Amino acid sequence: MEREENHASAERERTDENLRAERENTDRALTDTQKAIDGQADLVVQRAREHADAVLEVARDKADEQLDHPSPQMAPGDTVAEEREVEDATLREERASADRSLRRERREDERALSRLLPLEREATDKTLLTERARSDNAIANRDDFLGMVCHDLRELLNGIVLSSALLAERASESDEGKRTLEGTASIRRHAARMNRLIGDLVDVVSIDAGKLAIVRSRADTAGLVAEAADAFQASASAKSISLESDGDGAPIEADFDHDRMFQVLANLITNSIKFTPRGGSIRITREHAEGGVRICVSDTGPGIPENMLEAVFERFWQVGVNDRRGLGLGLFISRCIVEAHGGRIWAESKPGEGSRFYLVLPIQA
Repeated sequence: MEREENHASAERERTDENLRAERENTDRALTDTQKAIDGQADLVVQRAREHADAVLEVARDKADEQLDHPSPQMAPGDTVAEEREVEDATLREERASADRSLRRERREDERALSRLLPLEREATDKTLLTERARSDNAIANRDDFLGMVCHDLRELLNGIVLSSALLAERASESDEGKRTLEGTASIRRHAARMNRLIGDLVDVVSIDAGKLAIVRSRADTAGLVAEAADAFQASASAKSISLESDGDGAPIEADFDHDRMFQVLANLITNSIKFTPRGGSIRITREHAEGGVRICVSDTGPGIPENMLEAVFERFWQVGVNDRRGLGLGLFISRCIVEAHGGRIWAESKPGEGSRFYLVLPIQA
């Protein structure tokens, strides 16, 4: 239960941690990029200076050749040397000044960037908090609305079921009465299905809010398995599917919420009946394993591709885009219920070899 209550905050903590990691990566990338740019700029300046020095050296060599054959108008050699020293000193000072200006500009750019990034990130954080607050309000309003709608729908369904029951009681023994009984039975089946869909929506809201109710008590899993198998025996027989269980076997006790775990088994069995072809079989087994009790629901259906074994437990998952046999919430809710018990649930399958859904409930000392 504590795990479910912290689900939303854990997701946000992961988001914040990912954001921090991305910002650290960005800072490192910016630093590396700036160093690379500065290095390239220094290399360009160095090459330009080397080229300028080479040009200057060539010019001076030509001047020295002329000094070797002086004309009456040329200045003495000492004067040329002095002029060159002055020019070299001036050049060194200009280059030093240029280097100081470049370093100063780089420091100013770094300071500007260091001031700008926190401001931008602060604005991003404020926007994120605002969006989260809006999201929380929207979710709260959605949950309240959904709760009211589900309550009203269930009231209407109860009225429909009661009315169909009254019609069934007043039905005569005639052919028309038999048709009435068939019609009322169909109404009850459809109403039960609608009630299950409403229940799934309510459970999802509870899971998102971290309020999925789990009330554990010590009980024998044999009774749970036998009850689930009996409840769906008629549905399996209608498709000529054999449904067997070891509910009459040796007792294996565990601490679990009976109604919630019955819901899990109901989802697994319903899923197997849905996809197992006529004449197939479904089997429910129990055994001691992994410090608890392991229950397996296996079928002879078409199987599940290996890359979809995890996806089947995601919310709103469907076999195909045109599959409308439910909301795709049953296995998602089942996983949440099992994990709320401290257990785990998974599927093993290969195409053409049927499917096996396992769940493990821990046995408390």
